[in-house]
Amino acid sequence: MLTRLAHLTVRRRVLVLVLATVGFALAGAVGGGVAEHLSSGGFDDPASESSRAEDALADTFGTGAPNVLLLVTADDGTDVDAPALAASAEALVAELEAQPDIDEVASYWTLGRPPPLRSAEGDSAIVVARIEGDQSHVVERGKELREELSGPIDGGTVAMGGAAGTFADINHTIEEDLVRAELIALPITIILLLLIFRGVVASLLPLAMGALSIVGTFLVLRGLAGVTEVSIFALNLTTAMGLGLAIDYSLFMVSRYREELAAGYEPPVAVVRTVRTAGRTVAFSALTVAASLCALLVFPQAFLRSFAYAGVAVAALAGLAAVVVLPAVLAVLGHRVDALALRRREPKPVGEGVWHRVATLVMRRPLPVITVVVLVLLALGSPFRHIELGRPDDRVLPASAESRQVNDILREEYSSNEAGALSVVAADTSPAGTGAERDEAIAAYAAGLSQLDGVARVDAATGVYIDGAAVPVGPELTARFAGDDATWMSVVPSVEPVSPEGEALVEEIRSTDAPFEVLVAGEPAALVDGKDSMFSRLPLALAIIAGITFVLLFLMFGSVLVPLKALVLNLLSLTATFGAMVWIFQDGNLSGFLDFTSTGSIDSTMPILMFCIAFGLSMDYEVFLLSRIKEEHDAGHDNVSSVARGLERTGRIVTAAALLISVVFLAFATSHVSFIKLFGIGLTLAVLMDAFVIRGTLVPAFMRLAGEANWWAPRWMRWIHARVGISETVDLDDDDRDDPPPGPSVGPTDGPSREEPVPVGA
Repeated sequence: MLTRLAHLTVRRRVLVLVLATVGFALAGAVGGGVAEHLSSGGFDDPASESSRAEDALADTFGTGAPNVLLLVTADDGTDVDAPALAASAEALVAELEAQPDIDEVASYWTLGRPPPLRSAEGDSAIVVARIEGDQSHVVERGKELREELSGPIDGGTVAMGGAAGTFADINHTIEEDLVRAELIALPITIILLLLIFRGVVASLLPLAMGALSIVGTFLVLRGLAGVTEVSIFALNLTTAMGLGLAIDYSLFMVSRYREELAAGYEPPVAVVRTVRTAGRTVAFSALTVAASLCALLVFPQAFLRSFAYAGVAVAALAGLAAVVVLPAVLAVLGHRVDALALRRREPKPVGEGVWHRVATLVMRRPLPVITVVVLVLLALGSPFRHIELGRPDDRVLPASAESRQVNDILREEYSSNEAGALSVVAADTSPAGTGAERDEAIAAYAAGLSQLDGVARVDAATGVYIDGAAVPVGPELTARFAGDDATWMSVVPSVEPVSPEGEALVEEIRSTDAPFEVLVAGEPAALVDGKDSMFSRLPLALAIIAGITFVLLFLMFGSVLVPLKALVLNLLSLTATFGAMVWIFQDGNLSGFLDFTSTGSIDSTMPILMFCIAFGLSMDYEVFLLSRIKEEHDAGHDNVSSVARGLERTGRIVTAAALLISVVFLAFATSHVSFIKLFGIGLTLAVLMDAFVIRGTLVPAFMRLAGEANWWAPRWMRWIHARVGISETVDLDDDDRDDPPPGPSVGPTDGPSREEPVPVGA
């Protein structure tokens, strides 16, 4: 099929380029505004208890957790009870109440001045409210409210925190960080492309293929956003992987094309031979990357599923661009692919390259190399054993962010965490009776909850409870908790909500006997439910990745050992990466140098997301290397020579690709949001470790030990492979006998593919 596609692409190269240009323009016109249609939420499982509790709050009571928190601080020398500040605060409350999409406004001054809403020193107090709508609307309104309300007032100042303020700050910071990351990564990438490709024209090809992949993925996401929730964070992956995969695939294709030109083939024939060899590898690589990312579809969180949408689309489009559009460009350029070339070095003869020497050295002492490298990787991975998973809160922001400062004051100066309150919802209280009987049951249950460790107080329809005792309050505070045969309670914690203590509090509330069925919502509950949801589906996701990867590698190489080895080595590499991330970001080592605040946990979605992305990229490099090793082996070289020659011919390409995509990922490390910083540093480490440590040492060492068993499969599997397998190695001369290269060096057993390669940058 690829042969026919290659011939068609060469014959209709102008048409292919015209169609690609038109498609790019249409995708840009339709998909360019995709960000406006994407969601800022999607972090929760819609079927979880906490999500169902939120739905019950909205449907039965028309309410929800407060997401706006304003900290009103008195001027120096005064307190929050000063007449001027009290009047300003009441005016602030009235202004909030006048907003059409803001409900349930309450404050220290309008609720009878209860102590929990005032700081211990009396120099600040709280206003809380709820913005109605989905999370995207909450974030946008949060930005608007900050501009309207934050700043000085008569007698003090106002600062905004709560969920709306925090996520508004996170989104704003990420937007600025992405612009900075692109300004850093793009010029460095262009310079590296020039150095690696050794030519201006050739170095522009990956950027063109990357642009096609990225804009095409924007169009796909725009279409999906019309039928399902798609996270705006998927755009980050689209940009990074679109450029990274385009660089990988262009490096491999252009390198092989240059080899064919150097062997004496005319450009049209060289393009066909490139597609039939390197094109097969690229196609399978794109499939393995897409397979790794499609495993994210098993998770119910729209945030994770969105990365599957973006990752599968961008991998498929990058592969399509490399196998169809790039060959058309090469056919048009011909020998001009090396136009505007930089000074070129004479290539070293086959067998004298750096990677050949590395492979030979490793294969002389495979057991010591394996022992040392595996022990080092296991040591790096050891911190992963005590990983703690959490949810992002204001502490992912720098200490200078307004919402971070507000919440830091709440932690230090307030006895309760109003912004982290849990909601206990009973949609049907009839099992507890009616009238006074029901009220007594509600009061007893609320009083019992207030006595749990980690609870500051409980607000219920029958009153406010602290340490089991009712506190006198007015009906304006308790009326909102009552409904027709339904009720709900607000459990205000005294512990950090997003923490192991907060999780333990959720479990204790859920295990407490209730007079009716209850559902628990809130940030700590969402954390507990999110972890349960992800862990319950993780085995299926891993099975999908392992199964599809094994099948694809078997179909390509006809071996049982090669896919198993690839899976084991990738897991070993990623374990080391995750161990390093725990040591840095969870344990707080290097927090000063990298400028972030350790919370003692890692965002629960990051390990799963990073695993799927890093696994896909590592399989990308695995396919590149193994395809060339297999080609050398099928050409008649022994095991040791095949491995050394295969690593020599691909080592430069793989390391160059790894360095380039690492620049893209490392630019994310400049972010001021800690989980984006973790994402960038983690993937950079994973890519570099895989390209240099795994491909440079463990792969040749294990293949040296396995010998010819590398390509073994049982008879029944060989039968399957003979019928449905797609080998990288093809009889190139069979299709190109009418177009032999000039020169006497081409004999019956030593065709052009055995000539000295011209690697990218040579």
